[in-house]
Amino acid sequence: MKLAQRKSLKRRLTLQMLAFQIGSLFILSVSLVSYILPKGAESAMLDPQSAQIVASALERDENGHISLKVTEELAALRDKTPDFWFVAISEKGEIIEDGRVPEAFLNMDQQLSDVKVSDLRDAPLSYSYLANLRMIVVRRASGPAGEFAMVGRGGLYSMTIPVLIFSNLLMLPVFLLMSVVTIIAISWIIRREFKPLSNIVRQAETIDIDKRGNRLPETNIPREVTPLVQAVNGALRRLDDGYERHKRFILDAAHELRTPVAILQTRIEALVHGPERARILADAARIALLAEQLLDLQRLSGQKLSLVPLDLVRLCRAVVADIAPLAISQGYALAFEADEEPILALADEASLQRAIMNIVQNAIEHGGNRGTITLRVACNRVIEISDEGNGIPQEDREAVFDAFHRLRPKDRGTGLGLNLVQEIVRYHGGEISISDSSTGGASFRISLPYC
Repeated sequence: MKLAQRKSLKRRLTLQMLAFQIGSLFILSVSLVSYILPKGAESAMLDPQSAQIVASALERDENGHISLKVTEELAALRDKTPDFWFVAISEKGEIIEDGRVPEAFLNMDQQLSDVKVSDLRDAPLSYSYLANLRMIVVRRASGPAGEFAMVGRGGLYSMTIPVLIFSNLLMLPVFLLMSVVTIIAISWIIRREFKPLSNIVRQAETIDIDKRGNRLPETNIPREVTPLVQAVNGALRRLDDGYERHKRFILDAAHELRTPVAILQTRIEALVHGPERARILADAARIALLAEQLLDLQRLSGQKLSLVPLDLVRLCRAVVADIAPLAISQGYALAFEADEEPILALADEASLQRAIMNIVQNAIEHGGNRGTITLRVACNRVIEISDEGNGIPQEDREAVFDAFHRLRPKDRGTGLGLNLVQEIVRYHGGEISISDSSTGGASFRISLPYC
């Protein structure tokens, strides 16, 4: 799976926490609205417009008695609100009611005449009924019969709820501010808590086979991640131990091979000259070279070589002089070119000379015993070794640097020469690549850092 397609744990946690916050706020709002909505006899909410319609419908007769006149507005209100009812009390304590008045609001006295809008939860109502009350709104309105304080139910959805909602619009900026603060706070908290994991990632990126002994930090990390970090450190420890055992085995085996191979070569040289003797000597030489290359690899990984300014032109000229007899005897011409002299680079002379020698020997081995092998040193500290052989296929140019890899199974090489070359170039902080030469063969290119 590509990295871009993987789900971010930080993002998932942030979104889930924000969803929880928004959901909690929504549930709280719904619960609040449900709480204040009238149901049955649990609430008494009368909007101001309905209260005024009732006050306008109250009249006094010649004797001063209050009566309710069914006006057009009152009839429409009754039709609109099937459960409409009210209890009105005048300033003189006169009570008039209409509709199916809940038992809790019957026989109310002068207490309503002293208030305008209030919550009657503290009113002297029966405790059993008071426990079921939700919201009581008292309205005060004036009409032909005078001024009245009244409670009831009517016009809730036409007026009370909008008033309730819009009266709380001042809280909207507060909620928006809380939302912004919540988003910032959640992101900051999650980022802070993930910081130890980011440190572990950076530490893990430094782990390399050439820098063994590195471990992931086990301090200041979440408890849930500790077992994973400990398991990784245990795996790294086992890998280091296995690598050390492997290295000791290779080193011991290479040392042990040197003595019997030397004895074998001595005994073969005592044989009668002939084709069989020459072939056996060549095979013994391959075994000896393999042992030396194994020792070179272990020396390279087990000791710190000092890199000093080195003249690449002088070094490559010496390699050409040393290997020229072998190249000429195999049917090659050997050429050397340099852009200028000296050309300096930080290098270890012995190991770099061994690397260049291995590449030239590889060209002699696989160049088809024809043409010219050219060694060129460019002023930008690039060493090129090219031949006129069959070249190396594009798909094999990375694999030839693997240990014991051969392009053809019957190749006579040991399969370690180019692997050793790559390790030496890496040790110097350089790069090695393969391309086609201008004459159709292979061209090895070594780039070294500035001195």
